[in-house]
Amino acid sequence: MRLNTLKPAPGSRRARLRVGRGASAGQGKTCGRGTKGQRARKGGYHKVGFEGGQMPLQRRMPKVGFRSDIKRTRAEVRLGDLTRLETAVVDLAALVKAGVVPEGTERAKVILSGEIKKAVTLKGVAATKGARAAIEAAGGTLEA
Repeated sequence: MRLNTLKPAPGSRRARLRVGRGASAGQGKTCGRGTKGQRARKGGYHKVGFEGGQMPLQRRMPKVGFRSDIKRTRAEVRLGDLTRLETAVVDLAALVKAGVVPEGTERAKVILSGEIKKAVTLKGVAATKGARAAIEAAGGTLEA
């Protein structure tokens, strides 16, 4: 079998309908568009969701949800993720370099999730009360 010889099975594809080629061709005169009206005209259609002037469905439904722009610049760091870092001093640059937080993160906060056994120094990274206690219990410190 060769790629240049592949073709659909006989009878599996219908021939394209050529409209406007006379009555005997089956799609003459109105070419399958019916008679008169907006849909029969060339270029005569309207935008998706248009309901003829009636309030469209997407506008009748209530607004739901919210997406924060700030979310892209904030990140949460688990205690367990701090053990993946080689350095003892943990700052935002170290977290980004290790791939713990995404690029473009402006603020990070360590949360109490997982456990930490090595002593680390947090620099410029916030921590929750529980995370702060766990870091200090492991012999680490927090700097503003």
